[in-house]
Amino acid sequence: MSVLIVIPARFASTRYPGKPLAELTGANGEKRTLIERSWRAACSVAGVDRVVVATDDDRIRTVAEGFGAEVVMTSVDCANGTERCAEAHAALGGGYEIVVNLQGDAPLTPHWFIEDLVAGLRGAPDMGLATPVLRCDGATLTSLRDDRKAGRVGGTTALFAADNSALYFSKEVVPYTGTEYAADADTPVFHHVGVYAYRPDALAAYPSWNVGPLEQLEGLEQLRFLENSRKILCVIVESRGRSFWELNNPEDVPKIETMMREMGIN
Repeated sequence: MSVLIVIPARFASTRYPGKPLAELTGANGEKRTLIERSWRAACSVAGVDRVVVATDDDRIRTVAEGFGAEVVMTSVDCANGTERCAEAHAALGGGYEIVVNLQGDAPLTPHWFIEDLVAGLRGAPDMGLATPVLRCDGATLTSLRDDRKAGRVGGTTALFAADNSALYFSKEVVPYTGTEYAADADTPVFHHVGVYAYRPDALAAYPSWNVGPLEQLEGLEQLRFLENSRKILCVIVESRGRSFWELNNPEDVPKIETMMREMGIN
């Protein structure tokens, strides 16, 4: 089953303009841009046939081609990464059986998250797409809560049913729990990992749907699937001792760099 990874990247981020070109310093002191680190993460995934960066910005294109990435130019009218992935897949002529959207703000995404995600979608023929979720430990839950108290969006949380089909995603911390947890304790909160695996028909249908009120309120593209009665498979992934965080705000740079040093990521 052929697999394409698309890394959508835009310069004009509302919360963090120019984010794909932000530099992160690795454990060895070497600086690499966020988009390069995301591309390197994608290239480490087993069983993938092609990796491309999809952007509408020549600055990102120049940098990405400079470190060896294949780039697909897409329209400035793409409202989010899913629309950009749909356009990129079409521009490449289609034909891939699974398209993975690895958003360019997740350089700490381990290869097994994506490998498990693809395997999960393959095993669920009734699902049009899948996305990973990671159980929060106490330290991660505290970070999510602290960001919300400070008025920042530090991550997205997910709720899902007994069959692992998604019930809801939110930038708030859900479900509510007033409990305080030890740093290494398991919690009932699941961190949504911003990666998606689509079947081509679900991906192609997405841009034709109107933006619904929940997607508009939360600013979460995956809610468009739920608002159009499309099921999403939540694939539970394991950290295996790796820390995970996404670069959502400038304040996240030192946090991610500290994690990279602790994990020896160059």
